[in-house]
Amino acid sequence: MPRRTPHKATLASLAAELGVSRTTVSNAYNHPEQLSPRLRAKILAVAQARGYTGPDPTARSLRSGHAGAIGVVLTEDLTYAFDDQPSVDFLAGVAEACADYETSLTLIPVGAQAQRRTSLVSGAAVDGFVVYSVAEDDPDLRAVLERRLPTVICGQPTTIEGVPFVGIDDRRAIAPAARALVEAGHRRIGILAIRLHRDPVDGFIDHRDLPQAGLHIQRDRVCGALDVFAESGIDPAAVPVVTRHINSAPHARSAAEQLLSTHPDLTAVLCTTDSMANGVLAYAQDRGWRVPEDISVTGFDGVAAALREGLTTVIQPNRMKGVAAGTTLLELGQGQEPGRAHRTILPTEFFPGHTVSAPRN
Repeated sequence: MPRRTPHKATLASLAAELGVSRTTVSNAYNHPEQLSPRLRAKILAVAQARGYTGPDPTARSLRSGHAGAIGVVLTEDLTYAFDDQPSVDFLAGVAEACADYETSLTLIPVGAQAQRRTSLVSGAAVDGFVVYSVAEDDPDLRAVLERRLPTVICGQPTTIEGVPFVGIDDRRAIAPAARALVEAGHRRIGILAIRLHRDPVDGFIDHRDLPQAGLHIQRDRVCGALDVFAESGIDPAAVPVVTRHINSAPHARSAAEQLLSTHPDLTAVLCTTDSMANGVLAYAQDRGWRVPEDISVTGFDGVAAALREGLTTVIQPNRMKGVAAGTTLLELGQGQEPGRAHRTILPTEFFPGHTVSAPRN
């Protein structure tokens, strides 16, 4: 006759066996200071003997209505959160805010599998969302807003009313980099950017499409550079712009090659990310070009590696963004008014570096 498998102990069965309330058993794990050492030791000993490891956190969150976690919606593959340095710095800032509130952090990578996007957001067991840099028409953003949980948007979009926003003024922030090229004497300048639209678009950008670009960060950086060029007498329409949908080293290098092989007369490239600037540097090295003597380059982000290499760039406070977004969300979750403006615009800093000099001819 087969041996009957004993039922797994539960909080209720332990309470009945010990002759105490379920709350008392729960307190042995969650609030030990409310029990005498002797009673707690007895409860834990019996629980261990019965194979009971503690209250079910899922059941506890259902009873309390709180998951004890905030979700960061990433419209990228999960690996991007660990490979892209600005994203790493941002998430470190969110984690810092969570530590202050004893809250955990859940990453929701919904970008790579569009067919599952809504279900990932809708099924996330979180108390609120930080939406990190998505297009204004992104279905993930729509799914987040439908949850009606506390939400903070970081970076983009900038157009959602009634939702706290944390970011920088990208259009103004890139101006010093563009100005550095103009003041060095450059007139033939190209631009490299990462994606401007939610749907994949790789290659040269029609300037007439810029006002409709749904990804505001890249749009504003490109437009901010064109503003400076126009003020300096450079026809914005004559400035070629190349974009790549995927922000990776191979794509950045291919973008640089497409731009500079198509327009060999260019003497400078303004990039909207440090990663794109690295693509220009890689292409220049392959061609045997000297930087900045043969080609000048500027970036944007100010990641540690770029600063060490002396890239002329704009430093944005990625970690501070994460702290501000996380803290704002957690304050909202506790029913507080955020301890900062409804729209938090953080400062940036221009780093002159040494990748800009006078044009070669």
